[in-house]
Amino acid sequence: MDVIAFPALRDNFALAIRCAETNAVALVDAPDVDDIARGLAMRAPEWAAPSVVLCTHWHADHVGACDGLRARYGTKTYAPEREREKIGDAMDVGVGEGSEVMIGRLRAVVRETPGHTLGHVVYHFPEHGHVFVGDTMFALGCGRLFEGTPGMMWSSISKILDMPDETKVWFAHEYTLANAKFALSVDPTNEALRARAADIEAKRARGEATVPTTVGEERRTNPFCRPDSEGVQRGVNMLGHGDLAAVFGAVRAAKDRF
Repeated sequence: MDVIAFPALRDNFALAIRCAETNAVALVDAPDVDDIARGLAMRAPEWAAPSVVLCTHWHADHVGACDGLRARYGTKTYAPEREREKIGDAMDVGVGEGSEVMIGRLRAVVRETPGHTLGHVVYHFPEHGHVFVGDTMFALGCGRLFEGTPGMMWSSISKILDMPDETKVWFAHEYTLANAKFALSVDPTNEALRARAADIEAKRARGEATVPTTVGEERRTNPFCRPDSEGVQRGVNMLGHGDLAAVFGAVRAAKDRF
C-alpha cells in the first residue's frame, strides 16, 4: 500500500492511495481538481488514474471536486450515507459503520466518527496499518465541533486510539504548528510534547509537511487524546475530574478561545 500527500487549496492535504499489486488508485477527499491532477501527474506513469474517491464528510473542501474528478477520471465517490442529502449527486455509494471498500486488494473498513459533522467517517486499512481521518483528528489537534457534542467527538477519537500505536494517521489539514502552540499551553510539562513541538517548528521552517502522524504519537502528545492525563486536566482546571468527555470538551473550548 502506497500513500502520497500533496497540498491543495489553502491548507488541505490531497491524499492518494495505491494498491501496489493491482495499481488501483483511490483519492481520500476531493478538495480541488487541479491540485489533485498536478499531484498525480508527478507520479505518472507509475500511478494509474484514480478510480475511487473516499469522502469523509460533506464540507466543500472535502467533496467540492467530486463532480470534476468524475468528469476528468470517471471516479466513483463513496461518502457517508448519513450525509447523502447534503452531498447530493456528487455521491455514488453511501457508507456507514462497518462498510468495506476495496481498492484493488486493499481493504478499507469504515468507522463512523461523528463530532465535526454528524455523519463524518474515517477509512481504516487494518491489514496495512493506515487510517484516513479527515477532520476528526489532526496532528496535536481535532476538528471543531460544528455539529456534534464533546461526548460524540471523544467517542470518535477513542475509536482511533483503539487502533495499534503504529497505525499511520493521515489527516486533512496542515494545522500542526498552531496546534503545537495550543497543546503546550494546556500541557506544558509534557516532555514528549515539548520535543515534538520543537521538531514540528523546524520541519515547518524547512517547508515540510507534518502528515502522517501515528496513533501512538497522538496518544503521547495530543491533548485531545489525553483527557485522562493529570497535566491536561490541570491545564483546563479540571484536575481529578472523572468524566473524560467533559475534560475533552473543556480542552476543545480552550482551543476555540486560543
